[in-house]
Amino acid sequence: MNKRSDKEMIDKNARTGLIVLAVVIGMTTLAFASVPLYNLFCRVTGFAGTTQIAAQLPDQVLEREVIVKFNADTAPQMPWIFKPDIRQVTVKIGERGLASFTAKNPADTPVAGTALYNVTPPKAGKYFHKVQCFCFDAQTLNPHETVSMPVMFFIDPKMNDDPNMNDVKVITLSYTFYEAETEELESAIQDFYNNESDGI
Repeated sequence: MNKRSDKEMIDKNARTGLIVLAVVIGMTTLAFASVPLYNLFCRVTGFAGTTQIAAQLPDQVLEREVIVKFNADTAPQMPWIFKPDIRQVTVKIGERGLASFTAKNPADTPVAGTALYNVTPPKAGKYFHKVQCFCFDAQTLNPHETVSMPVMFFIDPKMNDDPNMNDVKVITLSYTFYEAETEELESAIQDFYNNESDGI
């Protein structure tokens, strides 16, 4: 009887240990995958003003114009200096827009960064398409290196057919660089999801 109880206890402990191990492995995998999952989720849904990705420009350019402003920030622990080269451009809907940002690493060691991005007003996100952007991949800057980061974009002509967008005359494209693979970046991504769940 005691031997059977001991065996049952050992089997139960082994099962519990395997479940705990599976949970730990799952959470670790999720932590490493959170940045790619964030990017995929936002690109597909356009949540929180997340822009879309396009392979080519549209074949229609409308007369309606929109001012596109550019905003650049860095997280508190990110040592880079990051700023837009121009503050705004005026583009026609469907026309190719081009902007660039400059990033400098003043540190004495290489620093890798990941950009989180969106547009305001958030409802414009599904119509703002990026064709080329530094934000698609993590960037690594060597000590004291300065680079130019171009962004090619357009505003989807479908926006002109959306009556909810009639009041949109200015769109602001914002980037915030975080040091890659840090708790600060993970926290920013979690805040994004929490804000979405709160309806913000």
